[in-house]
Amino acid sequence: MGLGVDLNCDMGESFGSYTMGNDEAILETITSANIACGFHAGDPATMRRTVRMALEKNVGIGVHPGLQDLVGFGRREMAISAEEAFDLIVYQIGALSGFVRAEGGRLQHVKPHGALYNMAAVNRGLSEAIAEAVYKVNPELILFGLAGSELVKSGERIGLKVAHEVFADRTYQADGTLTSRREQNALITDHDVAIKQIVRMVKVGKVYATDGTDVAIKADTICIHGDGKTAVEFARVIPGALEREGIKVRKIR
Repeated sequence: MGLGVDLNCDMGESFGSYTMGNDEAILETITSANIACGFHAGDPATMRRTVRMALEKNVGIGVHPGLQDLVGFGRREMAISAEEAFDLIVYQIGALSGFVRAEGGRLQHVKPHGALYNMAAVNRGLSEAIAEAVYKVNPELILFGLAGSELVKSGERIGLKVAHEVFADRTYQADGTLTSRREQNALITDHDVAIKQIVRMVKVGKVYATDGTDVAIKADTICIHGDGKTAVEFARVIPGALEREGIKVRKIR
């Protein structure tokens, strides 16, 4: 069958009269869409439009639940309990699944957003609450999480199919976590650098951390950020670059 990898993007993050990203253009090349559910970004009309566009492009639809923090775009840590995390996930899955059903589609996956994602990557209690919420709503959903993190481990323990996620536009630390956005070297904006990183992650199973450490990593799905300045350009060049390396871009299996 050969090497293959899913390509996902966070989207549906516009709100009211404010537009974030170019979802329509990015949907032309990705295979999975993580759609905001109104807590960190998005609103009902944006959710409906994004679901409809994803279905038209045959792109897998995922719930992108975040912390209840529109002002901070869900990227500020909050001291929530495991019970609160469970409720946040169930609520937001329910919100998006309504639009998906109304449009005649089906949900593919769940991927937490921003601070919630990073917190769950290292906090077993939170990760178990998130995995339990997904499983109890629909055990057929795939749980996306940072490769090798507590979140994917919790998903596997409870019986969910998981996807180890890697990032085209982010740098890594020696422990396999993402470099904080507060650091100047957190983001990768050079296409060539991003492509070299993801090709190596998929083919070799390793990534260089910012300190030079060579970190083992598993890559089932690659993320690009829809709100990034180079998101559309990344989405256009990455599939072709991967194909030239013998890596097929395909929906998560």
